[in-house]
Amino acid sequence: QVQLVESGGGLVQPGGSLRLSCAASGSIFSINTMGWYRQAPGKQRELVAAITSGGITNYADSVKGRFTISRDNAKNTVYLQMNSLKPEDTAVYYCNADIKNNPFRAPRDYWGQGTQVTVSS
Repeated sequence: QVQLVESGGGLVQPGGSLRLSCAASGSIFSINTMGWYRQAPGKQRELVAAITSGGITNYADSVKGRFTISRDNAKNTVYLQMNSLKPEDTAVYYCNADIKNNPFRAPRDYWGQGTQVTVSS
């Protein structure tokens, strides 16, 4: 019923920039918090950034000052602007959204399929 489709990943040199997008579609009444997670080889999935429906943001210490999360509620879309990229940012990035399908049901988490970000010379 709900799909999250990510785009914008790819290969970039250290110090470069990428912008990730994630659009939610399907049976959606409202979207609460949206965010980005990442998982590098051999590591656990970690929260990168999150943003509430009211625009309150939270960032991992490792990306603070370099990444910016934003959202367009009219488009059900969340973005992650990534600047000053480092090799350690290399990972699969997953979009996450806390979504209510109707006003009388509890929300649940939905996940995108992931998009690869590789930072290398």
